Amino acid sequence: MRHNAVWLPALAVLALCLLLGACAGHQWATPAEIWRAFTDSDTLRSRLLWEWRLPRVLAAACVGALLGLSGAVFQGVFRNPLAEPYLLGASGGAALGATVALLVPLGLPQSWLLPLLAFCGAWGATVLVLAVARVAGALDAPGMLLAGVAMAAMLGAIRSFLMLALSDETVSLQVVMSWVLGGIQTPTWKGFAVLALITLACLAVTQAAARGLDLLGLGDATAQGFGLDVKRFVPRAVLLGSLVVAAAVAYGGLVAFVGLAAPHIARWFVGTRHRSVLPASALAGAIVVTVADAIARSVLPPAEVPLGLITAVAGGPFFIVLLARRLRAQGGRA
Repeated sequence: MRHNAVWLPALAVLALCLLLGACAGHQWATPAEIWRAFTDSDTLRSRLLWEWRLPRVLAAACVGALLGLSGAVFQGVFRNPLAEPYLLGASGGAALGATVALLVPLGLPQSWLLPLLAFCGAWGATVLVLAVARVAGALDAPGMLLAGVAMAAMLGAIRSFLMLALSDETVSLQVVMSWVLGGIQTPTWKGFAVLALITLACLAVTQAAARGLDLLGLGDATAQGFGLDVKRFVPRAVLLGSLVVAAAVAYGGLVAFVGLAAPHIARWFVGTRHRSVLPASALAGAIVVTVADAIARSVLPPAEVPLGLITAVAGGPFFIVLLARRLRAQGGRA
């Protein structure tokens, strides 16, 4: 019952953050102006708020929800509280795929090509990290972390090489840099509708994996005893997490540490059962990215600070604290 009481206050916080995001910008709006944008779009101010700022704020919430979901899936499947799409290379792989889509003329519409290549990059990078860790016999938290950091560094180097080799006067590096540094791509209302449907679909599909993630936490042998085919479930869960990451990167670029922090915040309030952790992680991620995007748009007007820089500055200390607690716990058991 205690956990059930969390949802209404959390939704109220998200609503307040969405209002904050709608008001924030290099020219702040009042709540009354936001309301007028819903009811009367005749003035230029109302049209700008309706067609530009409101879809951007809602897209930020969806990207945050996707990042929170992906973090919860990866932490569950790897049984590693330090697992995160950015650190495990999934975000870097998705960004590499997006870079190829943006710089290489493949003859297909970017609206289709970008999410497809982002998905392939995210899934491939995560599978490689898992394979390297298995071959090295280092599936514990430090081993997985080192493999992910190495993969992220390699992918970053490849992405930088492609940016240098393939960009010319016809291709602006600013577009690619927006993906690398993170930033919500303001969609049309139709584009937002697609993103919202993707987010809801990811929420539904990840819920189907909640029981398997709970069983994995008990260990392979116990999970197998409860009827879970671990060898088949793990690759499918990795594929699912990579799909969620790809959707987030396609709309928001590289946004660090949200996937790490959101599941931890969720578990503080709803416990460890993934049926609650997954939606709570999405909610926490939506709140974090909505606030971070509001800061990015308003802290240095009229310029916009890359969203990934805001989350990295806030998430870096969070990660250091988690890592220190993890290492102290391991030292205490030894």
